[in-house]
Amino acid sequence: MKFWNPKMQSKMSEALAAVVPVIVIVIILSFTVAPVSPSVLLSFLLGAVLVMVGMMFFTLGAEMSMTPMGEKVGAKMTQSKKVWLIIVLSLLLGIIITVSEPDLQVLAELVPSIPNSTLIIAVAVGVGIFLVLAMLRMLLRVALSHLLVVLYIVVFGLAFFVSPDFRAIAFDSGGVTTGPMTVPFIMALGVGVAAIRNDSNAADDSFGLVALCSVGPILAVLLLGLIFKPGESTPEIIHNIQISDTVELWKIFAVELPSYIKEIAVALLPIIVFFGLFQVVSLRLSGRSLGKIVIGLIYTYVGLVLFLTGANVGFMPAGTYLGSVLAGASYKFLLIPIGAVIGYFIVKAEPAVYVLNHQVEEITEGAISAKAMGTCLSLGVAASVALAMTRVLTGINILWFLIPGYAIALGLSFVVPKIFTAIAFDSGGVASGPMTATFLLPLAQGACVAVGGNLTTDAFGVVAMVAMTPLITIQILGLVSLIKNRKRSAGEFILPDIDEDAIIEL
Repeated sequence: MKFWNPKMQSKMSEALAAVVPVIVIVIILSFTVAPVSPSVLLSFLLGAVLVMVGMMFFTLGAEMSMTPMGEKVGAKMTQSKKVWLIIVLSLLLGIIITVSEPDLQVLAELVPSIPNSTLIIAVAVGVGIFLVLAMLRMLLRVALSHLLVVLYIVVFGLAFFVSPDFRAIAFDSGGVTTGPMTVPFIMALGVGVAAIRNDSNAADDSFGLVALCSVGPILAVLLLGLIFKPGESTPEIIHNIQISDTVELWKIFAVELPSYIKEIAVALLPIIVFFGLFQVVSLRLSGRSLGKIVIGLIYTYVGLVLFLTGANVGFMPAGTYLGSVLAGASYKFLLIPIGAVIGYFIVKAEPAVYVLNHQVEEITEGAISAKAMGTCLSLGVAASVALAMTRVLTGINILWFLIPGYAIALGLSFVVPKIFTAIAFDSGGVASGPMTATFLLPLAQGACVAVGGNLTTDAFGVVAMVAMTPLITIQILGLVSLIKNRKRSAGEFILPDIDEDAIIEL
């Protein structure tokens, strides 16, 4: 087996294009309006290098392993035509993949009033149940928009009965749980099921699994909020880093590296075991295909270890420090436009965003380009971070943003082509990944501490906002495309060629 892959150079170019703008922004801020200590800046720069190398390995590994694994499992499950088997395997897969998600461990640490194991199990079962629901929706061909309306009515109705201390964290959990481990596999699962269906709406229905799986964690945490009382303790934020030389700088990362080596190994193991059993019992892939998947899993493992080490150790302190400096200055409202600019570029560094964008381009045969998807996501996240920073500075209740936002998104779902709705709601969970949790959330926490706000109610909710706005921007893209297409489409909607210029004009 050859471990060098010729695609590495192109993947590294994509990683550089994603992360370098964030580096430039932080450096400009650190030498102008938000001076940071040399220790924090050096830690951030070393973390950025690890993030870029990690992205290169992860995106290549996901393409070689996670995507084909999910497609083959999904296709084989559907071929069986046994509903009970699809339900059992989907529930089991949802639970296994969610427990494997590294970001869920971070979420569990942020909720001091609920035991970690209780929260993890509840969220995993929630994702498992909603993955079953998503699979049944595809097989029974139920409209995604109708199902989402019912589910979000339940979600927001329940939110009014839960303590405000749980609301923001509950909505954050929907985005955090669908991270780099979950998204490639679940999205590929949908493609595999759609391939077996082979009807005119199969491509539309291949998306939407992540959208429904994002609802499970929200309901799970809201239900736990009815049982557990809010804790008095507040989440701990990363404090300033102090180093005297480069050896100490490396030690900061070297100390944390073994924990991520172990964490990602534990996270990948259940998926490997599940696929291995599936291979022995049903799939029986050739040695060549299996070898490619094994190499891809190695790339995925190395990539996630490096990415999460760089993001958690290097990006978190920088985000917290920048937030506290910007919010503590007399021109604190500059935090809003600065946050928007950071949000625009940082979403490009989300590992799962690459998977979504390229899968959309592949499924639509280039009608919706990866570049167009990336621009739409960036615009949406820029708006969401601006709104999140407004919340931090003003203390406005998160429901004042979420209820109108989801009302607009759900309303659009009834007028835009189905595929845009499914892609939009998938993108919400995909955009709110580890970069959001390790940079944007600490940015909000640092700002919240500086202005004397409530960390639990004001700082949390950034992930929820990032998960919401792409639902609107991508569906608006679909609406504009629909209007332009009406002149040349007499009957059924035909996907037009969409380029980045169309989005800029919008």
